Amino acid sequence: MGGNVVNILQFALDGVTQQQQAIAGNLANAETPGYTAEHVSFRQSLERAIAEGGTATITEQPSKAPPATDGNNVDLTTALVAAQQSTLQYQVITSALNDQFHLVQGAAGGPFT
Repeated sequence: MGGNVVNILQFALDGVTQQQQAIAGNLANAETPGYTAEHVSFRQSLERAIAEGGTATITEQPSKAPPATDGNNVDLTTALVAAQQSTLQYQVITSALNDQFHLVQGAAGGPFT
């Protein structure tokens, strides 16, 4: 069970990292005419893989938000909120991974720190 939890947490960490990279790209290009924002999705795939078995995937797709007059569809407010959410997700996942590693360390005779 412990190895499976670590694998799930590692996949989630990879997904959040890719999500943060897409958000950073969106924020960096908020003023670029014709830029199409990117959206990373992995949560539903992960939930399905946990519930039904199988493999979860991380997908990156263009945003379906309507473009402004310059063709850019980055919504700055949405991107900033998404950045904050992904930062919190990253912190929670890394904390959970650290907890798993401390459990393994303790089970192997080391301290439960």
